[in-house]
Amino acid sequence: MNIHEYQAKSLMAKFGVAVPRGAVAYTPTEAEEAAGSVGGSLWAVKAQIHAGGRGKAGGIKLARSPAEAKAAAQALLGKTLVTHQTGPQGREVKRVYVEAGCDIARELYLGMLVDRASSRIVVMASREGGVEIETVAAKNPEKIIRVTVDPASGLMGHHARRIVFGLGLEGDEIAAGTKFIAAMYRAFIELDASVIEINPLVVTRAGDVIALDAKMNFDDNALFRHKEVEELRDEAEEDPAELEAARHSLNYIKLDGNIGCMVNGAGLAMATMDIIKLYGGSPANFLDVGGGATRERVTTAFKLILSDPHVEGILVNIFGGIMRCDVIAEGVVAAAKEISLGVPLVVRLEGTNVELGKKILRESGLPILSADNLADAAEKIVKAVAEAA
Repeated sequence: MNIHEYQAKSLMAKFGVAVPRGAVAYTPTEAEEAAGSVGGSLWAVKAQIHAGGRGKAGGIKLARSPAEAKAAAQALLGKTLVTHQTGPQGREVKRVYVEAGCDIARELYLGMLVDRASSRIVVMASREGGVEIETVAAKNPEKIIRVTVDPASGLMGHHARRIVFGLGLEGDEIAAGTKFIAAMYRAFIELDASVIEINPLVVTRAGDVIALDAKMNFDDNALFRHKEVEELRDEAEEDPAELEAARHSLNYIKLDGNIGCMVNGAGLAMATMDIIKLYGGSPANFLDVGGGATRERVTTAFKLILSDPHVEGILVNIFGGIMRCDVIAEGVVAAAKEISLGVPLVVRLEGTNVELGKKILRESGLPILSADNLADAAEKIVKAVAEAA
């Protein structure tokens, strides 16, 4: 789950992370009032969308009076902002964040994420702030500082020192940076975050260390422990199909290909997408119906796949352990009949009640291609899509 910048800053401030003063606004008039309440003589009016690259796309404007803040909000609200992360369709700006300006001396980068390979938390930092960390990693990997923290022992003094000295902090900046890192780590752990990214992390001319931007992602599986975080969800920023899938306990992620996939089990789903690519096709989605799906959930999954106008064929790959093949077959037949299936469909079933499942498919009266194994299924769906085109 993602949240907006202003929400991330509000959460982290509760743990002692230093952030500029700011207020959210939904109308130009609210932006003008926010500038007055925040105080100061310079403000940044920032578009709030779930995507990076807002500054380069014109989504951040400076204002030197409340009236200018109002004009900046007027220019941003309702605008479709296109960044390198939104894709060509962009995202509509429905709110802005009016934030007090600060006297920036340097821009740095600081991030924390879960490294699943080592079961540790990795703190990444760089003196190259204000640009995408991927660009720094590609062009100047030696400029990235990596510190691995064992969550069993937590962030230690030597971890923080390696980071602050690596960032070139001096004098009073060292204490400010150490305090910032410790507070950020507490927020990461206690909120069950999966990613926190501060870019840029700024050092002011007065020696303060402040989060000028903030991005936070959370582990969906831990949201039951954090109702206050779950309430921050902005469904308008999420894919409607993925939201519908979540309501039915389906794991669905839309991709850019043309072959829809319905599989039970995340590992098998990944293998299915890989073999589609191997045979020259392109998967349109990741969809895991889980191990205990009902006929209704399978029908919903089928409809989700076909709601994507780019889907030109579907591959159903089920290994029936907990999940019964006949239940899958009934769901596939029900969904195909309900929406008048008009694209090639290949089904590979194996496991519990497989013969009954195949019988249901054979007697459905639908033009369903049966496959004996995964390679056979991938070859058939890629060929069928090509012939249909």
